[in-house]
Amino acid sequence: MPTLPDLLRFLYGPTHGDAAARLLRQRLTAFRRAHPALQAAPPPTERLTARDAVLITYGDQFRRPGEPPLRTLHHFLRAYLGDEISTVHLLPFFPYSSDDGFSVIDYRRVDPNLGTWEDIRRLEDDYLLMFDAVINHVSRQSTWFRAFLRGESPYTDYFIVPPPEADLSQVVRPRPWPLLTAVKTARGVRRVWTTFSEDQIDLNYANPAVLLEIADVLLFYIARGAHIIRLDAIAYLWKTYGTPCIHLPQTHAVVKLFRAMLNQAAPAVLLLTETNVPHAENIAYFGDGYDEAQLVYNFTLPPLTLHALHTGNAERLTAWARTLRTPSKATTFFNFLASHDGIGVRPAEGWLSTAEIEALTATIRAHGGQVSTYTRPDGSQAPYELNTTWYDALNNPHHPTPLDVPRFLASQAIMLSLAGVPGIYIHSLFGSSNCQRCYRQKGQPRALNREKFAYADLQAHLSAAGDRAARILSTYRRLLAVRRRQPAFHPQVAQEVLALHPGVFAVRREAERQTLWALISVQPRPLRLTLPESGLYHDLLSEETTEHHVTLAPYQVRWLEKRPPR
Repeated sequence: MPTLPDLLRFLYGPTHGDAAARLLRQRLTAFRRAHPALQAAPPPTERLTARDAVLITYGDQFRRPGEPPLRTLHHFLRAYLGDEISTVHLLPFFPYSSDDGFSVIDYRRVDPNLGTWEDIRRLEDDYLLMFDAVINHVSRQSTWFRAFLRGESPYTDYFIVPPPEADLSQVVRPRPWPLLTAVKTARGVRRVWTTFSEDQIDLNYANPAVLLEIADVLLFYIARGAHIIRLDAIAYLWKTYGTPCIHLPQTHAVVKLFRAMLNQAAPAVLLLTETNVPHAENIAYFGDGYDEAQLVYNFTLPPLTLHALHTGNAERLTAWARTLRTPSKATTFFNFLASHDGIGVRPAEGWLSTAEIEALTATIRAHGGQVSTYTRPDGSQAPYELNTTWYDALNNPHHPTPLDVPRFLASQAIMLSLAGVPGIYIHSLFGSSNCQRCYRQKGQPRALNREKFAYADLQAHLSAAGDRAARILSTYRRLLAVRRRQPAFHPQVAQEVLALHPGVFAVRREAERQTLWALISVQPRPLRLTLPESGLYHDLLSEETTEHHVTLAPYQVRWLEKRPPR
C-alpha cells in the first residue's frame, strides 16, 4: 500500500509533496491525540454484516410544525424502522445554494433550517451515520469562492481558470451545458470550471492547499460521527488539460490518500465512492482491495433490474450479476436501486443494447418521468439519467394493476439478496409516485424523486389499512427483519448467481452453517422451476416447507433455507 508521502509526491512532486506530507502528518497526529477511541477497528469481515442496511434520506424529509426536521426524522426512524436499518445516510445537511444540498456553502455547519450538530449527535445514539463529502465543487456563495472573486490569497488558486489555449476537447461531460462559467472578479472576468452547474464551482486539487483543506473537512466529519464517508462525484476530481478529466491516475491517488488517512486516524470508518459510469470503470475504485474504497455503488444494478422487470426476463441481469467480484474481504458493493439522483443509464452500457436502452427511456417518459442527457466528446447528446421514482419507473401510474406492489417488492428483494450492503432510498419505503408538482415548481427533473412530506400526512397514510405506502413499508420491514438474521446474507459470504429460468433471478448464498436460495420472479404469471440440489427447503418469508420443485406466483419472492437431511 502506498504511503502518504509517496502519494503526495506523485501528486505534487518532491518539494511540494514532502511539504504537504509534513502538514498532513501534523493534522493526523493531532487528530489521534484528540480522538483515541477512534483508533480501534474490528477485522474487515466484521465491519459490515447481514445486520447492516443503509437508509438514504434528506435531513428535512419529514416536517412537522415547531420541530427541527432532523428531530422529526429521528422520530420517524424510531417509530417506523427501529433496528431494521443500521445506518442513516444523511444527504448533505449543510447550508447550500442549489441542487438540494449538493452545492455546499459551508462544510462545517448544519443548515439551521434542519437543526443543529446536537440533533446529529442524537441520531448517532441510535444509528451509524453516513456523511456526504461533496468535495469536487463548492457553492459560488461559499466563503472560499467569494474570497476568490475578491482576489484574496490563498483563495485565488482554489479554483480552476483554464488559459484560453487549454485543450478541453476531450473532457467528459455529465451535463449538457457549458463546462466553463464566466464570473466577474477583482481581476476582471474569469471563466471558471463548473462540471455540474454554474452554481457548483470545481475545486483546484492541483493546489496542495486545497487537498489539505479537504483533509481537514473529512477529519471533522469523522469527529462529528461519520461512520461512512460518501465521496460524491469523485471521478471528476482532478483536471489535466488534454485529457478526459475523469478517472485520472491523480484522482485514484487522492482516494488512496484518503484511505491511508483513515487507516491512521479512524480505521473503522469506511469510504464509499459515487461514480455513475460503466461497470468496469466503477469497480476500479476498489483499487487492489486494500488501498482505495471499501464500498462502491453498484450502479449497473438499477437499469438491469428495471430491464428484467419490464421485459419479464432476467437473463441480462443474471449474466451481469454472475460477473460480480470484489478484490478482497475488505471490500463489498453498496447495492441500491433508487437514490436522490436518477437511475444512471451509462452503467448499462455493454449489457443492454442501444435499442434496449431506448426502450427503457421510452417507458420512463410514458410513466411520467424525464430523461436527462450528457454530452459526448463529439458534441452529441445521449441518455445519462432516468429521472423518476423507482415505483413509477416500474409501474405505469396511468394504468395501475394489482401486480404493481408485488412487482415493486420483487425489485427490492433482488437488491436485498445480492452480496453487499443494501442502500434504501426513503421513497422506496412507501412506493412514492413522481412528484409532478415538485417538478413544476423547481423546473428540475430530479425534483420528481425528491418530494418532502408533512409528517402528519404521512402518518395518516401509514395508519390506513390497505394504503399502498402502509403495505409496502410493512412488507419491506419484514424483508429487512428476516434478512438481518441470516448468516448467508453477510456481505462477504459466497454468492452464486444461477440461470435457472429466464423469468427468475436466482442467487445461492452459503455461510458456514446456512445455505440459502433467493428466488425472485420477474414475470406477471406463475412459473415452476427445479433447484439443482434436491432436499427440503424452508421458506423464511412464507414459513412454508417445500421440496426442490418450486412454484412461484407472479413476482413472488422466496428465501429458501436448505434443511439438513434427516
